[in-house]
Amino acid sequence: MRRIKSSVFGMLALVVVAIFSLVGCGSEKQAPPAAQQAQVVEINVSAAASLKDALADIQKDYQAKNPNSKLVYNFGASGALQKQIEQGAPADVFISAAPKQMNELEAKNLMNKATRKNLVENKLVVVVPKETKLNITKFEDLTQDGVQKIALGETATVPAGQYAQEVLQKLGLWDKLKDRVVFAKDVRSVLAYTETGNVEAGIVYKTDAISSDKVKVAAVAPEGSHQPIVYPIAVATGTKQQKAAEAFVEYLFSADSKAIFEKYGFVMGN
Repeated sequence: MRRIKSSVFGMLALVVVAIFSLVGCGSEKQAPPAAQQAQVVEINVSAAASLKDALADIQKDYQAKNPNSKLVYNFGASGALQKQIEQGAPADVFISAAPKQMNELEAKNLMNKATRKNLVENKLVVVVPKETKLNITKFEDLTQDGVQKIALGETATVPAGQYAQEVLQKLGLWDKLKDRVVFAKDVRSVLAYTETGNVEAGIVYKTDAISSDKVKVAAVAPEGSHQPIVYPIAVATGTKQQKAAEAFVEYLFSADSKAIFEKYGFVMGN
């Protein structure tokens, strides 16, 4: 009898083990393999400070439509961003406010020439505090005695500052005004100086002027007084996210992105 009982208990034990094994197998089938779980791809975008508002809106749209992509922006003066990229800062996509910075990176084989396009265009304007009593309607009016300080972007690193200097030189005003110039680290800082009344006038992009309710446009740079203001875009040669970076660049030329850029005063590039 003892032998029969032990045999029966042994068989029952085997059945129980088999049942638990089957249950375990079933639970494994329900969990998707880790390899099949979608991974979020990070796209590092270095972009001119004047694009900040438009790209913030585009970020919301793009990530909603592409939940597996995460856009990480680095905004600043184009010259400063160029230096960062040269020094190895992470950048999958670069958008400059002028061709110069893109050209220099391309010459060092840091930008993929085949992916380069002109994204948007802009205009250069003089802005003044909204409540100013000064009568400024053209660039030449900046020479009047009431204008003691004029904010410009650093001409060594900020394209808006370079364009501004080009206009003032073209109009024969630079030597008269250079002692009144207050240099700022980027175009948004120029706007802030003007908004707070720390300067009587600033020279910024039209899109920056539109973004603020504390300033008004006093004058627009005459046609032909500076090089065309174009924003080239390209994928970095060192990117590890080639397909994702190219997909984002392509999206920036879509109808959805075009509507956002135009909302902020940009004109799409050719």
